[in-house]
Amino acid sequence: TMALCRMELEMTNSDQITKYRRTGLIIAFLIFILDQLSKFLVMKPLQLPARGQIELLPFFNLTWAENYGVSMGFLTASTEFQRWALVALTGLIGVAVFVWMNREKAKWDIVALGMILGGAMGNIVDRARLGYVADFADLHIGDFRPFLIFNLADACISIGVVILLARALLIREKGPETKDDVQLDES
Repeated sequence: TMALCRMELEMTNSDQITKYRRTGLIIAFLIFILDQLSKFLVMKPLQLPARGQIELLPFFNLTWAENYGVSMGFLTASTEFQRWALVALTGLIGVAVFVWMNREKAKWDIVALGMILGGAMGNIVDRARLGYVADFADLHIGDFRPFLIFNLADACISIGVVILLARALLIREKGPETKDDVQLDES
């Protein structure tokens, strides 16, 4: 009976992990769709590329920016070859995040990886379709801008990375104590 209980517990844990992974994929898909929808809205109905800027709130504008690089303009693609090399590189990173998410067991790490994957997919599609990533969210305090102009995908990638870092640095998963752990505690 003890072995049977252990098998049932393992199956339940496996089912739970599968559910988490499915949730991670749903999060990635929803972020991708919302990111592409937000970019469509600012580009087409609001005509932000032609208008340049729309002031919404004292601390938030819609400001058009075309990002030809990755984070903070790093690895700027100025030729067609560089553009497609950047698409390939970010695509490989996206595949790595997908593989990591499918191997991960911790719920909140899977959620964070789903956010990163969804954001990465949104920006990869932009770069492949447009040649640049469409950015438009301009958060500011007067003339001070704590962030570069960004989009929903960028925000989700950043939040996902912060969750992963916070969990890695601040939260220790409790695992079974090993003989070595006990010996270290005694000395």
